[in-house]
Amino acid sequence: MQVAFPSSTAEVAAVLRDAAAQRLRVVAQGRGTKRTWGLPVTADLLVDLGGMDRVLDHQAGDLIVDVQAGARLADVQAHVGKERQRLALDETVPGATVGGTLATNASGPQRLLAGTARDLLIGVTVVRADGVVAKAGGRVVKNVAGYDLGKLVVGSYGTLAVITEAVFRLHPEPEVRRWVTVEPDDLHHAVHAVVHSQAVPWAVEVDGTMLSVLLGGRPDGVAARVEAIRALVGGTVSETPPDGWGTYPWRPGDVGLKVTCVLSGLREVLAALADAGARVRGSAGTGVLYAALDVPDALPALREVAARHGGTVVVVDAPDDVKASVDVWGPVPALALMRRVKDQFDPEHRLAPGRFVGGI
Repeated sequence: MQVAFPSSTAEVAAVLRDAAAQRLRVVAQGRGTKRTWGLPVTADLLVDLGGMDRVLDHQAGDLIVDVQAGARLADVQAHVGKERQRLALDETVPGATVGGTLATNASGPQRLLAGTARDLLIGVTVVRADGVVAKAGGRVVKNVAGYDLGKLVVGSYGTLAVITEAVFRLHPEPEVRRWVTVEPDDLHHAVHAVVHSQAVPWAVEVDGTMLSVLLGGRPDGVAARVEAIRALVGGTVSETPPDGWGTYPWRPGDVGLKVTCVLSGLREVLAALADAGARVRGSAGTGVLYAALDVPDALPALREVAARHGGTVVVVDAPDDVKASVDVWGPVPALALMRRVKDQFDPEHRLAPGRFVGGI
């Protein structure tokens, strides 16, 4: 496989124009932390965006930041943190980049408070398979023009276009953060109690049988909210997050799942995952869990349970032989529409061919 190392959007465009002329199959990556996600890809050219790692602009007064796609989330956080601001995207995989996080729509604990990448993205620059540069949105939080392009490419696994730059809205850094951690007798009931409380939790996470709640803000307000949570579920208080906070539970060689459900179905979904011997971690407060399995035999039963509660089960990562033996994505009601979108953006199907749902 050939490898290109562009350092700007213009250089990405030139690379993709040349690839189009040669009808090369292309896959893009930042640091490669999620290169095994989705279905296996056979490509002729790897576009490595690791050199496109700069913060292009930070307008602290407007709470926005403009970054290149290859920038590590940790580096972006360090940059905006100098102004006591934060980008409310979690580094769910160590070393993850902005582009990879957008392409896979990865999310962590902060999604309860701030939403996912789609909610934080206000501008995006992409390069189409034919080398044409397209931009949407802007640098003003109220600007909604072109939002649809951003929403399309987020979670598309690089199959529609190569993301090269992104503009995000930021949040102020809280004065304090506190975590309340407890192992409740009834995890389902405890999650519901916290989510529906007046304590305004910033994150409600599970890790196995443990429940952790994040609260942030001014010291006096946080102290009162911590006590409100403890009155509901008990627990201990810490100024630092629990081990594994915000990261996925699987290791290389595991079957890694994303499991969703409505909150009312949490009890049954958690029970099904326990019966399957899964290691579970994730944002129970939003009905988004991540699980690690040793073998995929339980996948059909898990999908049946999740579907009863308005959810899905996706195989995020797994060895290639496992991916070849299971339906990685599961049922996709909008597949016909997604294929039409793919045909419009990449009519020759040369970008990350076959990686996404339905072989897109």
